[in-house]
Amino acid sequence: MAKRTIKTAPLDLEQAHWQAGRQYVAGVDEVGRGCLAGPVVAAAVVLPWGHSIAGVRDSKALSEARRLDLVQRIQAEALAMGVGMCSPEEIDDLNILWASMEAMRRAVLNLGITPDALLIDGNRAIPDAPWRQQTVVKGDAKSQSIAAASILAKTVRDALMADLDAAHPGYGWARNVGYPTAEHYAGLAALGPTVHHRRSFKLKR
Repeated sequence: MAKRTIKTAPLDLEQAHWQAGRQYVAGVDEVGRGCLAGPVVAAAVVLPWGHSIAGVRDSKALSEARRLDLVQRIQAEALAMGVGMCSPEEIDDLNILWASMEAMRRAVLNLGITPDALLIDGNRAIPDAPWRQQTVVKGDAKSQSIAAASILAKTVRDALMADLDAAHPGYGWARNVGYPTAEHYAGLAALGPTVHHRRSFKLKR
């Protein structure tokens, strides 16, 4: 029987920066933009020069068990990692786009090292940031560093929402992680919003 090939996001974009002498290339991604509750969470990951972690790809294409396995490998093998968040209050104040940008800025600042370049998922760079930036549409499929950041950010946020579900039962956060599902809307209709809900979002169907 043929051995199954494990799909892994490429390192081509990182390689271009490494060959230009930029050692610390951070992939940056965020999760939770479309949620009704909880923070938006971003992560930044710097992989060692030329180092690949088999199976690291878009977090949305992975099962929860696979993400948990890979995040342990990322934590063990990455040169640096950082996580940043913006709270529901900040989202309501800034709007979700600028809160997402701010969460990414915080993630990069929390790396513990100064990156030589950022690979950012999407088409918007972090405003007024001092780092070299390259935006990559659908970057979690095109850059292993971005894919690693997406896995880290989703794992962190999912765990946080599971903890919030235990404190605020009735909305199904352990299952829907704050996204607008039927169960979540039913909880809002029965219980009303919590302090973790984004009041600037549409909380009624």
